[in-house]
Amino acid sequence: MKHIDIVSLYNDPAYIGQEVTVCGWVRTSRDSKTVAFIELNDGTSLKHLQIVLDKEALGDVGAYMPLGTSLKVEGVLVASERNGVEVNASAIQVLGACPGEYPLQKKRCTLEFLRTIPHLRVRTNTFNAIFRVRSVMAAAIHRYFQERHYVYVNTPLITASDCEGAGEMFKVTTIGWSDQYKTAEEYYADDFFGRRAGLSVSGQLEGEMAAMAFGKIYTFGPSFRAENSITPRHVAEFWHVEPEVAFAELPDIIEIATEMIKYIISDVMEKCPAELEFFDKFFEKGLIEKLQGVVDSDFVVLDYTDAIELLKKADVEFKYPVDWGCDLQTEHERYITEVIYKKPVFVTNYPKDIKSFYMKQNPDGKTVAATDLLVPGVGEIIGCSEREADLDKLLAAMEARGMGLEEYQDYIDLRRFGSVPHSGFGLGFERILMYVTGVANIRDAQLFPRTVGSIR
Repeated sequence: MKHIDIVSLYNDPAYIGQEVTVCGWVRTSRDSKTVAFIELNDGTSLKHLQIVLDKEALGDVGAYMPLGTSLKVEGVLVASERNGVEVNASAIQVLGACPGEYPLQKKRCTLEFLRTIPHLRVRTNTFNAIFRVRSVMAAAIHRYFQERHYVYVNTPLITASDCEGAGEMFKVTTIGWSDQYKTAEEYYADDFFGRRAGLSVSGQLEGEMAAMAFGKIYTFGPSFRAENSITPRHVAEFWHVEPEVAFAELPDIIEIATEMIKYIISDVMEKCPAELEFFDKFFEKGLIEKLQGVVDSDFVVLDYTDAIELLKKADVEFKYPVDWGCDLQTEHERYITEVIYKKPVFVTNYPKDIKSFYMKQNPDGKTVAATDLLVPGVGEIIGCSEREADLDKLLAAMEARGMGLEEYQDYIDLRRFGSVPHSGFGLGFERILMYVTGVANIRDAQLFPRTVGSIR
């Protein structure tokens, strides 16, 4: 049906004085003796549109008032000192009635409660703002790479290799449970692909292959990890931004990651001022100032060994002990970013034993050319490294981890046929969304989060 987006009525003064038609859902309503008021929202704007109902002209308005009711409204758009603009309704049609048990009533619902009704929570101001920012940020990511001559590639979601080598893949099968097979080999041989397959934890390996032809590529899509974790930072399905760049060493990819983060944050600040003001008010005081500081400041680059020394000297009793060789936990990452530096930090040159097989080995024989970008309030949002381009060193790293080389033959071939220095990173899309909005739980950064024991 023909109608005008509410956001257009706020942005274009030419509509004032004109007859308009709008559609949306009732967010709030109030009644008086001769006039009733409805706040209508169609999802295009965080700000609702006030509809003024003359009860003498429209008659009984009771059917239009229940929260959640969907309406089509015709009327004249007029200027309003209080609201900017509002519509004096001349005709209203109920598109979908909403009964009294509608769970989104005037009282403010907790985020925990809203997670139990993901199909309805998107109608609240909070999730209107979150997913509007998410949409703008996704477009900014694509624009950043497209403007810099990267090729957008779509890597497989079903794969035979575990990119991280951590065994956290979801199994893909057409057989399901069966007791008729004596061995795993028999089972997989009879399955759809004739071998073990799973949902991809990362598109990196295939992305590297594309980078060896196109020079600069990026992927942007879902990844899946069967990680038995219930922290506010982990979900089983998440969106992943993964550029791979040929002829780039670790300092180069750090520069690219820094530029990209600043680009997308600047874009959100320009395009979503109302949403960021909302988050600044209700979720994280000082959020806008924090984001502006990220755009304006240099990121810290901190060697892992130096980070360990700083943590050892900290006048804090950490839950997880700190020593050289340990993997930094969220409490360590947040202390570095929130207490010591108060801004994003790249921690570099991690011990090779706690990092993945594909990372370039440093000359010291103990560390790899890897870095994680840590940010206040969230911890790690980017995992980054220069990739190992030396065939012998790559094979040695894989064999030391007991990996089956036959599953990675295509990847190994990259080091045999015209290998070059190359680097890449993975950005957890929901994690950067958490950082930009101040939302503390990753489940609130997704439409339908998938977690241990929970799917709908």
